[in-house]
Amino acid sequence: MHSTETPSPARQRRYDTWLAAAAADLLAHDGRLRGLAVQVRFDGGVAHLTGDVDDGDELRRVREAIGRLAGVHAVWDRVRVDGRAPVIIDIGCGDTLQYPGNIGFDQRAGASVAAVADLADGLPVADGAVDQIFAVHVLEHLTDYLRIVDECHRALRPAGVLHVLSPWWRHVNAVADPTHVRFFDVQTVKGICARPAAARRWHPQHASCDGATVFADLVALGPSDPGSDAEHLARFFD
Repeated sequence: MHSTETPSPARQRRYDTWLAAAAADLLAHDGRLRGLAVQVRFDGGVAHLTGDVDDGDELRRVREAIGRLAGVHAVWDRVRVDGRAPVIIDIGCGDTLQYPGNIGFDQRAGASVAAVADLADGLPVADGAVDQIFAVHVLEHLTDYLRIVDECHRALRPAGVLHVLSPWWRHVNAVADPTHVRFFDVQTVKGICARPAAARRWHPQHASCDGATVFADLVALGPSDPGSDAEHLARFFD
């Protein structure tokens, strides 16, 4: 379940320490994860995974197991799969990349921007070219954000992940910026994943709210992939 009470910075730091210990315990003793060369740290309830796995199924199991810990808002990673580092892009990155080595896209040139691109025109990326996409405080600025969400799906490899952060609609941050044209709730994530007859479908690997920000880790589904079951969806959505 998600929370709409923002913890104090001191409490969140302590809870991040607890989460790191709980995640290390999972990796050491859970039979599905034991022996994997993966490390986890936490920052603001966001899990950051690094290391190496043999295949995508191992990475999926780690992501899902860490995401089940109470208080985790999102699961991000730079884990190498079969020796290959993930290809990760940041859309609307401005001056900040979520990870060093990410490929930054923005409509204005800058030190962190690898490619100047207007998101209204889509993503200048080939189909199935990237493993992860970060849309951090971006979608709320777009009138037709579903179009760029679909573009992200097109650009992701099978089982690639779109990481979304947007201000929660009831927090002052949502209305303080006059360039925000859309409002978000965890239920908005449900709507993205439940669009009727959508050609580009998503599985919500994780969705949460910390009282200020809505988080979502959305896995791109292929045409023949099964959809999310009701029990999984009940973890996040009413």
